[in-house]
This record gives sequence, structure tokens and C-alpha cells, in this order.
Amino acid sequence: MGMTLANKITVCRILAVPFFIAAILDYSPQEDYHRFIALGIFLFAVISDLVDGYVARKWKQQTKAGAILDPLADKILLIFAFVFLYFINDRLPLVKFPAWLVVWAIGRDVILIFGVTIVSIFQGVFEIKPTKWGKATTFAEVMSVLAVLLQWQFLSIFWYIALILIIGSTIDYMRKGIKMLNHGEGL
Repeated sequence: MGMTLANKITVCRILAVPFFIAAILDYSPQEDYHRFIALGIFLFAVISDLVDGYVARKWKQQTKAGAILDPLADKILLIFAFVFLYFINDRLPLVKFPAWLVVWAIGRDVILIFGVTIVSIFQGVFEIKPTKWGKATTFAEVMSVLAVLLQWQFLSIFWYIALILIIGSTIDYMRKGIKMLNHGEGL
């Protein structure tokens, strides 16, 4: 099977990240429209994530490449969003990313990537299925980014929800990874 429509959508999502970063880095209070360009690109990426998943399931286009690229695209988008939005904190008028959330979000992803690498070294190829914890964490992280891009203070409640979910999902994935290493079972 060649590159499926779902894979193409995922690749477009990954290719959108540099444009998102450029819009964020070009932001200044005098050129506030860059924040809205970044918001549009971010929303494109979030919606295309939903679309590629739907297309993959609906038309049976689930592939090994998609199983790797889809979560990788999520990680790339969210890590860069957290880092670069934090980087421009001094330019944002109202809602600014707290350092503790950036550290926890990136720390979780580094732990997950490290864990997947270790499990793949010892267990070979395996399938990673997203958990409810993982999906909820991604949702809370997306809402956290939207809080900053939209400058809506009330959405900052998602920072605390994200923190709880980041910790919970990290523990859940670590538990599953250790179980897989000990017993050879899938995640």
C-alpha cells in the first residue's frame, strides 16, 4: 500500500509546524495578526488530526507509517507550541505559559519517547495504542495552547487539568511499558 490519504493528511500536519513556529516568532503586540495566523495553523493541525484518524478508520487506511507518524505529529506540534509560546511570553499581553507546564509537558514526551525506544530495543516492533489518559492529556494540552493563542484567561484552567493528566498518563504509560518489558505484552 502506498501513501494513503490519511498519511498525506498527517504529513501536511507535520509540514504545518514550521509555519506555525514562524507565525509565533513573528508575533509582536504591534503585529497581533501573527497570533491569529498561528491560531489558524494550529487549528488546521488539530482538525486535520481528527480528519486523518476518521479517514484511516472509515476507509481502512490504518498503516504502520500512520501508527508512527500520527502520534509523532501530535508530539511535534505540541512540543513546539509549548516551547515557542513560552519563548515569546514577554511579548504576550495577558495569558502567558507557565514554565512548570512547559517542563512537565516536554518531560512527559521525552519519557514516552525514551520508553518506546527502550521497549522497541528489547521487544522489537510493537503496536502502541493511545489510551484514554493519553487522549485526555492531548486534549488538555491543546486547550492550554488555545488559552495562550486566544488570550482567554478562563481557559488557563486547562493548565492544571493538563498537569494532572500529564502525570497520570506518564504513570499509566510507564506501568504499561514495564509490564511489556517484563511479560512481552503490547502497550
